[in-house]
Amino acid sequence: MIEVIDLHKSFGSQAVLKQINMKVLHQEVVVIIGPSGSGKSTFLRCLNLLEQPQSGQILIEGQSLMDPNIQISTIRTEVGMVFQQFNLFPHMKVIDNITIAPIQVRKWSVEKARSKAIELLAKVGLSEKANVYPDSLSGGQAQRVAIARALAMEPKIMLFDEPTSALDPEMVGEVLAVMKDLAKEGMTMVIVTHEMDFAREVSDRVLFMEQGMIVEEGTPEEIFERPTHERTKSFLSRRDGYLSLRKYKE
Repeated sequence: MIEVIDLHKSFGSQAVLKQINMKVLHQEVVVIIGPSGSGKSTFLRCLNLLEQPQSGQILIEGQSLMDPNIQISTIRTEVGMVFQQFNLFPHMKVIDNITIAPIQVRKWSVEKARSKAIELLAKVGLSEKANVYPDSLSGGQAQRVAIARALAMEPKIMLFDEPTSALDPEMVGEVLAVMKDLAKEGMTMVIVTHEMDFAREVSDRVLFMEQGMIVEEGTPEEIFERPTHERTKSFLSRRDGYLSLRKYKE
């Protein structure tokens, strides 16, 4: 589904992605972990050209995003993305937030788009919120609406950029539960997250990034139980220590 070959990205003189190579198979869930500033979110944004890399190749189902003749808008309809912030239109009701893209981009009828929206709101547990405005939603509810909005385009791939980082702790679980269901249903996903237990549970493969490079990758068991790179070991031991301290305080 996705192939990345020797990807480089810089902001000015600062290289933020260096020689990134990776593949994502059909129905595979790949989770990217690593410290803040390691290039995880930038890499995710490159996968639909929200950030333009300086060199390398990104192929989505065999089509190169670097091809100057490619219709990137067509590719983006197949690659849904959920951000840290919800980015819902505040002046539109929830159902209108979900239907606007299928109507305008996919050229669906209003009836078809609304039917799909109602189905997706039920899927994320928010059927009763169809006709409210976003400012009446909790953070967890707003993020679930954002997921429903992305799914309304019927994408083949979903990208998640730290979707729980802006949420209060008690709201994290409801968003992760929706993502776990997507994984069980076979959605191809690339997820940047700091939720280590979630990463261990849902991923087929885990990538650890540091200073713009993929330092180590493997199965969840390999990365979380038998990491080989010293930087991975250090990162995970500090995360475990932080989480243990947080649970103790709570």
